[in-house]
Formats: sequence, C-alpha cells, structure tokens
Amino acid sequence: MKSISARSVVVEPGGSGVVAHVGLHALCSFADRLGLGDSLSSAIPLRGERSPLHDRGKVLVHQMATIAGGGESCADVEYLRDEPTLFGFVPSDSTVWRTFHEISPTTRDELKLAVADVRAKVWSRSSVTCGTDPVVLDVDASLVDIHNEGKEGTGPTYKGGYGFHPLLLFADATGEVLASMLRPGNAGANTVADHLVVLDEGVAQLPREIASGHRVGDDRCSVKREVVIRSDSAGCSEGFLSGCRARNIGFSVVARRNAQVGAAILDAIGMEESWAPAVRQDGELREGAAVIELTGLVDLSNFPDHTRLIVRREPLHPGAQQSLFPSLEHRYWGFYTDCEGDPVALDAFMRAHAHVEEHISRLKDSGLCRFPFSDLEANKNWLFVLCGAADLVRWFQLLCLPGAFGIARPKALRWSLFHAPGRLVRSARREIVRILDGWPTADLLLGAYERIALIT
Repeated sequence: MKSISARSVVVEPGGSGVVAHVGLHALCSFADRLGLGDSLSSAIPLRGERSPLHDRGKVLVHQMATIAGGGESCADVEYLRDEPTLFGFVPSDSTVWRTFHEISPTTRDELKLAVADVRAKVWSRSSVTCGTDPVVLDVDASLVDIHNEGKEGTGPTYKGGYGFHPLLLFADATGEVLASMLRPGNAGANTVADHLVVLDEGVAQLPREIASGHRVGDDRCSVKREVVIRSDSAGCSEGFLSGCRARNIGFSVVARRNAQVGAAILDAIGMEESWAPAVRQDGELREGAAVIELTGLVDLSNFPDHTRLIVRREPLHPGAQQSLFPSLEHRYWGFYTDCEGDPVALDAFMRAHAHVEEHISRLKDSGLCRFPFSDLEANKNWLFVLCGAADLVRWFQLLCLPGAFGIARPKALRWSLFHAPGRLVRSARREIVRILDGWPTADLLLGAYERIALIT
C-alpha cells in the first residue's frame, strides 16, 4: 500500500501547445452567438471622440466569464488574459476596474434592456419557457456581510452583522435573476416600494408578449400570458398586493401571525373532515400534513378582491420555524393568494417558493459575497454583471447542456467543464483545440460546441 498523493515528476517552464479553460471558451462563444457583447456595447455611450481600445461590451462579457469560472474581483480576468489563443485580446484588470466605474445609473438601465433582448432570444429557443403556463416569479432578500465599513451604502443588519441587504427577483422555471436591488444592511425586509421596483424591473426583462398587460395601468384584456409572484412574509403587505393587482399579476405570499389568523385556525381544529391530505412536489402524499382553506373565517376586506387564505399543518419537529398558531402537536403555516385552484395544489405550488434559496445560493457561489469596490455605483454595476454572469451560465445550461449538467451547481461546472484543459494543434492554417483523452466531460463539451453552431 502506497500513501503518496502525487507522482514524482520533473516540473520545468517553457511549455507550449496546451490551453486551459476550454469550457469558458465555449461559454464566451455561446455569448457571442447570442450577440450578448454587441447588445451590451450598443447600450454604452462613447466617452470621447475615439472608441476605446477594448470594446466595453466585450469587457463585460469577459468579466462575466471570469465570474462564471470562480473569479471574485477585476484582477481575476488576468487568467483569461493568459490564454490569448482562446479569448483573444483580453482587457487588463485596470481596464475592467475603469469600466465598472464608468457605467452610470442611466447606462445601467440601458444595459438591462440590452440583456432583456438577449433573454427573449433564449426564451424563444427553450422548451422550459415556451407554452402557456403562468410565468412564476420569486422575490426574496439576502444578507451579505461586508467586513469593511469604508464601503459606501453598507449598514448594520438585523443579525448583528454589517453589509448589504440585496433584494432579488428570479424566474422560477429557469433560475434567472430578472431584477436586483443593492440595499444597505438595515434596509427593511418588507419595504413595499423596493418590492414594486424589482417587480417592474423583472417584468421589463420578460419577452414582450409575456410582459404585455403586466405594467401599471395596462388593461387586463391585454394580458397574453399570466404572471404570478411568490414571496415570503416580507411581501405580505396591502400595498404590495395592491400593486400586484394593478399590474394584473397574481400573488402567493406567506401569511404573518396575527390574532385573526390564530382564531381562524382555532375554529378549524375541530373540523377534521375539512382538512385534506397535503402532497409533496412530486404529487405523493406528505405524511402527517394536511391543508385547509380558511377564507371564510377571516376578514380580508383590506386585501384585493378574491384573496384566499390557505393553511397547512404538519407534525411539529425539532427546529421548526415559528408557527401561525401555538400548538404542541402541529406546526401551522399559511399563505394568501388570489390564484384559482384546489387548496392542496396551491399549497404545493407555494412551497416551491423554497427554490429561491437555491437560486440565491448559486449567486453566493458566484460573486455575491464579494463586492470589491468602495464606490456604491460601482458595486451596483458589479451586482448587475454577476447576475448577468449567472444568467449566461443558466442560458448555456438550458440550450447546450443536457441531463444533470443542465441543472448542475457552479462548483460542479467549474471543476468538470469550465476549466477543462486541451491540446492546441495548428493544421491547415487553423488552430484546433483537442480535449484531453479521458477528460470526463469531453463529449459534453463537444456536444455544447455543436449546439452553439446551430444557434442562428
């Protein structure tokens, strides 16, 4: 038995004919095929009489690829710069730093519209986003600790830390970040104005035929596809729900604990015949859990018309979160919704809001925990770019990666795909990259390039 962890080899400088980050080259090729760089470039105005040495749209795409590969700062773009055969003329870290500080709030708004145009192309090609089912949006906030009080726009958090409290809106079907708002750590969790701002920005990211009828003042008759938003109790406010109704957007929000809801649950405890068995996401029964609609037992006159209250109970378990009703046997949890349908099915639909935690976790694995600048606007630009990087990866997975890799986490993609090595061969005046024999995702990478070539 040998206990060594590495073979003894001679290591020398001067190697050639080998390249790294082949998967990131596929990602950049995919972005080019979608026209992402050109779309971003068209939204950034020139700052002088001459064009910059590095096209700013290309700079942002290179930084998105760097973040997708695990980069957490401008300096990490230098790893792409070391591979000119794959990535061409890559900007320096100082050029990337300047780009983040050049983008104004107005330009950032134009960049968001440019991303929306590219998103529409992706949605039109993906079976996940086609069809007539409602488009489901999930909104949630997350704390990001910053260990530097010198960063502009930070603040103390309710957990005793210090940093930012960004608000994020996701598309449930794909996990894309449709909207984001960088807020100080002490920003309110249930601020109505913030929720409505990200909702409007999220709707603006949807393809035009889906966004139709979902802006303030739009006629209900102009709705071509339903949109529903889910939120935790932070979205349980009359102002936010009224704002959703004004935009013809359905809602499902977690109910807060209050005397009226508690009294309704107390009245329902004795009505065992009215409780229906709850189901899991796969449709199988959830053991010991039951669902009931209590709309008729509460006063919902302050909520939009046709609002319903649905409550689920399940056996109390150690570590369970706060319940709507004090009980030694069950945990009670409920939500308000204006959606039609069976309470059991709506309960399973609302519980799927938990997907948002996975989406946020992916962002935290991809630069959300690191805001590298002191300037607030530069950090807002960083948030926009890292969300763009996450969306680019999700688009790549949707259109180019089948099976388990279509939903793989960032870490798995980096180790197995993005940083794949290859051998560089020159033949017939062409540069050819050959994936190393035995690399576990070689066939997957080759298939991705084939799919990229089919995008028109």
